[in-house]
Amino acid sequence: MVREYKTNLPGQEVIARAKKFFAERVPHYGAYLESEGASYATFRGQGGEEIAIAVVEGGPGTRVRASSPMYEQAIGRFFSTLPALGQDD
Repeated sequence: MVREYKTNLPGQEVIARAKKFFAERVPHYGAYLESEGASYATFRGQGGEEIAIAVVEGGPGTRVRASSPMYEQAIGRFFSTLPALGQDD
């Protein structure tokens, strides 16, 4: 399933926060950076499961898209750490 969220953070900040969050804040199921670019990051976790995160800047805010079959709950928790579009940091 693909989940989407809009934030007022720049894309590079979202990617930086994702790298820290998935390595440190998902106990028992930590996922570690596998590859990254200017607008995406992929992580590999337990059993080879993948998390893919992409950011698209433009218009108001940054759109963040993430998907992973095993890490749905962790993705939701990650999104909850980001300020929503229209909120202060």
